[in-house]
Amino acid sequence: MTQRRITPGLTGVPESVDVVVVGLGVTGAGVALDAASRGLSVLAVDAFDLAWGTSRFSSKLVHGGLRYLASGHVGIAHESAVERGILMETTAPHLTRPLPTIVPLAPGVSRPMGALTRAGLLGGDLLRRAAGTSADTLPKPRRLTAAETRRVAPALRHDGLRGAVLGWDGQLEDDARLVTTIARTAADRGAAVHTHARVVAATGTEVTLRDELTGATATVRTRTVINAAGVWAGDVVDDIRLRPSRGTHLVLRGETLPGLNVAVFAPIPGERNRYVLVLPQPDGQIYVGLTDEPTDGPVPDVAEPTEVEIGFLLDVVSASFSRPLRRSDVVGAYAGLRPLLDTGGPGGPDSAETADLSRKHAVLTSPAGVVTIVGGKLTTYRRMAEDAVDAAVAHAGLSAGRCVTATLPLAGAAPRPELAELVERAETPGHARLVRRFGADAGLVLDSVRAVTGLADDELLAPIDTSIPVTLAELVFGVTHEGAADVADLLDRRTRVGLVPADRARAVPAAERALELARAALL
Repeated sequence: MTQRRITPGLTGVPESVDVVVVGLGVTGAGVALDAASRGLSVLAVDAFDLAWGTSRFSSKLVHGGLRYLASGHVGIAHESAVERGILMETTAPHLTRPLPTIVPLAPGVSRPMGALTRAGLLGGDLLRRAAGTSADTLPKPRRLTAAETRRVAPALRHDGLRGAVLGWDGQLEDDARLVTTIARTAADRGAAVHTHARVVAATGTEVTLRDELTGATATVRTRTVINAAGVWAGDVVDDIRLRPSRGTHLVLRGETLPGLNVAVFAPIPGERNRYVLVLPQPDGQIYVGLTDEPTDGPVPDVAEPTEVEIGFLLDVVSASFSRPLRRSDVVGAYAGLRPLLDTGGPGGPDSAETADLSRKHAVLTSPAGVVTIVGGKLTTYRRMAEDAVDAAVAHAGLSAGRCVTATLPLAGAAPRPELAELVERAETPGHARLVRRFGADAGLVLDSVRAVTGLADDELLAPIDTSIPVTLAELVFGVTHEGAADVADLLDRRTRVGLVPADRARAVPAAERALELARAALL
């Protein structure tokens, strides 16, 4: 299949399409792919970039819905488990992996609480089986002895540790990488995907766009508009009422909690079913999160963590580990805003609790004919996109095929054994990294970049810095094929170097070089 490029700005924007999608987070990219794979002509735009907002600020997990099961939301829990299985076994095995997670049975966890935790994980395993996900992908939960627990998480407090309960969930290579891959797949299916293209006006039949790089404008005729702008959905449709919730994460170096081979659920004092997650990452960092804080006032372009949230996360985690965490251990922090629908119920306008707002998504159609998709969560993006496109097709009377995204592999997808073999055959860590981030498309990335730069593989696949495993190959490909327009696009979204400000500063020269090489090739 011809590799179509994602384009920054308005160059090449079509004059008319069946569907205009506003927003290129995970839901908007999913909508673009769903609509294009049904045979509709699609224009998908974002005022900033792919994965600009909430989608890049998640815990990088593919949740199976255990929390929703515990709170009695069985339907949402089942939907999450089904979508997790689709991602891990069909559409994105190259971007997901099984993640072992433990709940330590420390002195503060009573035996009845420990039994309740194990029962909860067994309930999660029932969800897995009901969703049809193989135990080869996500093994069954079990009890660990104290010795086994110390082996997989040696930094835990040892005094009074009775062991742990081990469960499994899904982990993403990177949430922004998932969004970019969905957008690439949509482009390959014929969608016109444009970053840095702001919608300044929209009805159900027409949108006016502004090129945020040049200031040029264009008007596109359309048969329907799908608003997937997340927390900014109300900027597109006036009567959308959202109750954003801020979730904050910390970034630690791997040596802060050495030897951590599993995710740890650290219990929050006084809470029965809420934990702070300690999540080891593929590149050796550790993420700690997350908070759930109501956010009032205008929605910022980028949410900022507060010192109160940072202190809270450090305090909770320190209670479970032998070395207390200090503020100086935090090398980065990020916050995202969840686009929760304000229903006026519990957690609504008269409550400060956004943690209890439903994560169920909703599809709304405005009097002007704009279809808006809000709520939900990253794991269920595909189902959200399906429901939004169904609504738009019905409202506009479009002739479209059925949804096929549950069986449509994303760009680079391959069976896990094949991916493991590609990693084994990789001659350098840089090549193995490309397989991890692009799957079976690693060869395509390398061949494309080699052709446009004329550089040798050893230069393209070398780490850009001794402490930063990102390669020049993926940076150049980010410009030539993935719509990156500047250093920020490359370091903050095509790669995640920007999560650690000190690393970002060291990576800027490599990003600038990649932009120069790619632009010279594209002229």
